[in-house]
Amino acid sequence: MYKLVVIGSSAGGIPLLQNILMALPKSYPLPIVIVSHLPSTSFSHLAQLLSRHCLLPVNTVFDKAEIIPGQVFIAPSGYHLLIETQTQFALSIDPPVQSVRPSIDVLFQSAAEVFEKQLIAVILSGANRDGVQGIATVKALGGLTIVLDPKFAEFNIMPKAVIQATEVEYIVNLEEIIALLQAVKE
Repeated sequence: MYKLVVIGSSAGGIPLLQNILMALPKSYPLPIVIVSHLPSTSFSHLAQLLSRHCLLPVNTVFDKAEIIPGQVFIAPSGYHLLIETQTQFALSIDPPVQSVRPSIDVLFQSAAEVFEKQLIAVILSGANRDGVQGIATVKALGGLTIVLDPKFAEFNIMPKAVIQATEVEYIVNLEEIIALLQAVKE
């Protein structure tokens, strides 16, 4: 029984996120938490951009916000997003990790520590190594790991780095990622 989906993306990730969210039904049972590396000026509009392609509510997270099933949560620019408890987020201004804040590693590691085998972690397109440590933690604690096959990523450095570092469960195209997420039951 899964309780949370976390998705990490960077360069080339926005169209992929749009396609994933567009494919999920309004009745999708799990909260979905997204870290995407974008310039701070663009990032403030990511929730509005994604909400145009999604039947689920899409929100930018604020500190101590509640984690609500069936909603999409976006990490705010300039803050690391952490899962504090099964029902609450936390924001941090700790130093950047892999030169970025928010960091995929920080989100994935904190989510894995709280949700363990009830977590699904997805890595999409990206041009850096953020996510490598996070996926390793998710895998070590029993969560499900899914990575976009690098040949389908506009920028394949991130998915390649993750696959080289950790034996993930799925290395698949976007349609298969969508099918795996659609098949989830709470």
